[in-house]
Amino acid sequence: MAPLLDLEQNDDFVTRHIGPNQADIDAMLRVVGIASLEALIDRAAPAAIRAAGPLDLPPGRTEAEVLAALRAMASKNRVMRSMIGMGYHDCFTPGVILRNVLENPGWYTAYTPYQPEISQGRLEVLLAFQTMVMDLTGMNVANASLLDEATAAAEAMTLCRRMGKSKSNVFFAAQDCHPQTLAVLATRAAPLGIELRVGDPHRDLADAAPFGVLLQYPAGDGTVSDYAAVAAAAHGCGALVTVAADLLALTLLTPPGEWGADAVIGSAQRFGVPLGCGGPHAAFMATREKFRRSIPGRLVGVSIDASGKPALRLALQTREQHIRREKATSNICTAQVLLAVMAALYAIYHGPERLAVIAARVHRMACIAAAGLRELGFEITNNSWFDTLSLRVPGGAAALHERARNAGFNFREIDGDRLALSFDETTTRADIEAVWSIFGGGAPSIDAIDAKIEDGIPAALRRRTRFLTHPIFNSHHSETEMLRYLKRQQDKDIALDRSMIPLGSCTMKLNATTQMMPISWPEFARIHPFAPASQLAGYRALIDDLEDMLCRATGYDAVSFQSNAGSQGEFAGLLVIRAYHGSRGQGGRDICLIPSSAHGTNPASAVMAGLRVVVVDCDDAGNIDIDDLRAKAKAHAGALAALMVTYPSTHGVFEESIRDICAIVHDNGGQVYLDGANLNALLGVSRPAELGADVSHMNLHKTFCIPHGGGGPGMGPIGV
Repeated sequence: MAPLLDLEQNDDFVTRHIGPNQADIDAMLRVVGIASLEALIDRAAPAAIRAAGPLDLPPGRTEAEVLAALRAMASKNRVMRSMIGMGYHDCFTPGVILRNVLENPGWYTAYTPYQPEISQGRLEVLLAFQTMVMDLTGMNVANASLLDEATAAAEAMTLCRRMGKSKSNVFFAAQDCHPQTLAVLATRAAPLGIELRVGDPHRDLADAAPFGVLLQYPAGDGTVSDYAAVAAAAHGCGALVTVAADLLALTLLTPPGEWGADAVIGSAQRFGVPLGCGGPHAAFMATREKFRRSIPGRLVGVSIDASGKPALRLALQTREQHIRREKATSNICTAQVLLAVMAALYAIYHGPERLAVIAARVHRMACIAAAGLRELGFEITNNSWFDTLSLRVPGGAAALHERARNAGFNFREIDGDRLALSFDETTTRADIEAVWSIFGGGAPSIDAIDAKIEDGIPAALRRRTRFLTHPIFNSHHSETEMLRYLKRQQDKDIALDRSMIPLGSCTMKLNATTQMMPISWPEFARIHPFAPASQLAGYRALIDDLEDMLCRATGYDAVSFQSNAGSQGEFAGLLVIRAYHGSRGQGGRDICLIPSSAHGTNPASAVMAGLRVVVVDCDDAGNIDIDDLRAKAKAHAGALAALMVTYPSTHGVFEESIRDICAIVHDNGGQVYLDGANLNALLGVSRPAELGADVSHMNLHKTFCIPHGGGGPGMGPIGV
């Protein structure tokens, strides 16, 4: 009889989720003339780069055990009624979209739509996303998503610098922009030598004389301002105007394109995408037509196929880093396709009238809450709003936050005298009554208040133009029709539920259902990113556990999970290297050596980090020319900051000289950035830190269980 250890099937995950069985493996080995997998690795991976021992990881578990462990982590998170806002709002994901898109491998395992002939379904929905954004913002062209609102704002800043007429070095951001946006702008501006000024756009703009301006609409404190005069003044001094806007609010507000915006950015999160403690969510950028060749990210365009019928494809790719490299408009490759698809489908399912009703209900909830709070004697400091109220509570904020949390609510913390409340699609009458109770009053009559109060949106800023008039937004409002539409679109594409996808350096894998299930659990999905740390113990345990395993697998000492894409991991890693040099009094080091065979994001990221790119030659096989590297490292020894090297190379080769390559760079004062796009090939074979690398990003959407999503989401944590 077999022992219990064998019967527990702790390795069953491998047998179920690694496709080839032993017979398949033996057949493939016979074709290539290799006796075993071990012998294949010995032939492919030089002994000089091999790790001394096996991966030091905990033993495998069954899928049931993994789900139980994740449930235990999830139970440590506290799901509260979030009124924090700040660009993140709870929402309802329609069941037909949750079950048939977010939880459907036919959508979440597809590859980036480089091959349009097997991507027409996804491309149609992405075109709908672009149309939705253009309609709501009042702009002429929109991209197929960006990574997050703050990153989109930074991309808009550099667009303004490229395309504006002003020779100024100042970018002006309104002080009521979301704080996370201001923080990312500061990080992105510094290495480019851009001076970021933050102030009141109605008062401080003239003195700044900027090349670009960022406005928040509605503002972070909830105010809905008329910015037409500000936009005109900015244009008068040669500046371009970017507006960070709320898509749901734009169903009721005058679109920025009608009052002078040159670019509009924001997040589509509240269009049916769960909070997820901050992501992933699809951001967007829309611009005027004349900037279409400078907009970052993917663009879906309408073309014709070989038989002359209308067809869709990725368009204007000459802007992108795989072609323009260090001269690219951005280092972003793909972005958040799966989440953009969900947001577009949310608009398709609800249609323009229903979206306007959802927005009007959110706004009415805020109006009723404001009137009740005023009756209770509290001061609302913003005189206009869509969904957010700012209150002055002298010396009373801490006590109110404590009462709120005891009642299961989170308010936005500002300081000891101020706080804010944001309302969303999930807000109920009971929530408003609970808020009034937290503020110490009896519950006024909601119906009585509703009958007598006015709106919080200024009449002059009410939207008057129609939106989402295309038939796609007016044809699929029943669940039956929506379900059929989703099936038709899915059937036009090839994802891993139907076939192997042998494309690109991205490791394509059929994500295990067990790995995907926790994504929609409310304990993970309905957590606000700015909730108090005491409510995020489950997330903390999850991240700590993952960091420990990644450190063991790579040899690094610590991992940061801040970067939400490989491109952002590259940028963050290079900033770490620059900071390291600065800490040693060598902040002037600004040369980045990059092999000619490197992925285009490498040179684009280096330029974003304020580095000068020097290209290192490669031989015909794609290997680094050691003599050329040595000569260029020596020539730039006084200014050498880093070498960016992909390992294995973009040609799929383990270069035997990698340790010598790292030593040459170190001997000349530089650091080694090892691009971890191909990390999957190193696991159990080699550890980047042991090869001599100092920093790496790790594409978890290529190596681990984050789905490729048809072009996003991604995850690019960095190890140091």
